[in-house]
Amino acid sequence: MESGISSAAIHHRIHPHSFVKLLLVDGYYYAYRSFHALLGFHNAHGEPAGAVFGFLKALRRMQRDLGPNLAAVVWDQGMPARRTELLPEYKAQRDEMPESLQVQLPRLRELIPLLGFSSVSLPDTEADDLMASYAIAAQTRGWEAVMATSDKDLYQIVGPSIRIYSTHKNDLATPKDTFALLEAETVQRKWGIKPEQLGDLLSLVGDSADNIPGVHGIGPKGAANLLNRHGSLAAALANLEGVEPVKTREKLAAARAQIAKNQEMVRLDLDLPLPTRPEELLIRPQYETLLPALAKEGFRSLHAEMEKEWSQKTTPTQGDLFG
Repeated sequence: MESGISSAAIHHRIHPHSFVKLLLVDGYYYAYRSFHALLGFHNAHGEPAGAVFGFLKALRRMQRDLGPNLAAVVWDQGMPARRTELLPEYKAQRDEMPESLQVQLPRLRELIPLLGFSSVSLPDTEADDLMASYAIAAQTRGWEAVMATSDKDLYQIVGPSIRIYSTHKNDLATPKDTFALLEAETVQRKWGIKPEQLGDLLSLVGDSADNIPGVHGIGPKGAANLLNRHGSLAAALANLEGVEPVKTREKLAAARAQIAKNQEMVRLDLDLPLPTRPEELLIRPQYETLLPALAKEGFRSLHAEMEKEWSQKTTPTQGDLFG
C-alpha cells in the first residue's frame, strides 16, 4: 500500500464495516452516447447541451444504481505508441468528432468535477487501458470495481470483483431489470469462452471497430471452439499438429505474424501509473459552485435534484441537535 490514505481509513471514512466500490466511467463513450441520445437539446442560451445534460444525468443514475464510494471519469488522451507503431491504421477509419459535440466538451469537463467526480487521463493512453489499471488496483486492495463502458476489450478482466455496468436491455438478466452488472457469465454467453480467453479470440477474429484485421477464414465460433479445445492460442500454436481440422491448422501457421501483432494490439495495460491514487477518488459534490452552474445552463430538474441533496446534507438531524 502506498503512503497516504490507507484502505482501512477509506473504509472508516465512507461507512464503517462497508465494502468499497470504485466506479470507472468511460468519458468519451458516455459523451457520444449522450450526444446522440439528445440531439437537438439546447440549454437556456440556445447552445447545444445534450451531451452535457445527458452525461450528468447518467452519472447521477449510476450513483443511484450502484452506490459507489469512489468514482472517476476516464478519458482518452491519445494512443500508445506500441499500438500505432504496429498498426498505423489503428482506429484511422473513425469519423471526426461532430463540431456540436466538440463545443460541449469544455462545459462538460467543467461540470463533472462540480458534480463530485474526478476526471483522469494519461498522455498517449486510451481510456480502456487506464480503466483496466484502476480496476486491477482496486482488486488488489480488496475492493469492487465497476466499469461503465461498451468497450469489449475490458471484458478480458471481468470477474467476481470487476464487473461492467450496462443499461442495454439485451444484456439484462431479467426483463424487469433497469441495469445489469456483467461478468464472466456474460462473456461465456456472448462469445462462448472465459474472460481470460477473450484477448486470444480477438487476436484471431480481429476487431473492425479498431481496424484490427482478423485471420482470414476464422470466425468467432471457430475461434471459440479452438480456444476451448486447446485452452489458449499459445497452446494451439505450440502444438499445431494437434489442431483440427487441417484447414484451421494451415490458417494459423500462415498467420503467425499477424496473430502476434494482434495479441499486442488487444493486450490491456494493467499496471499504468495512476494519475490520481484510487483512495483519493471520493465523490465530493461542490454544491455552492455546481448549483449556479446548473441554473446558468437551465437544467432545472438536475438543479432541483442537487439542491434537495445539498439541503438534506446540511440540515441538522435530531441527533445532531440533541446528541
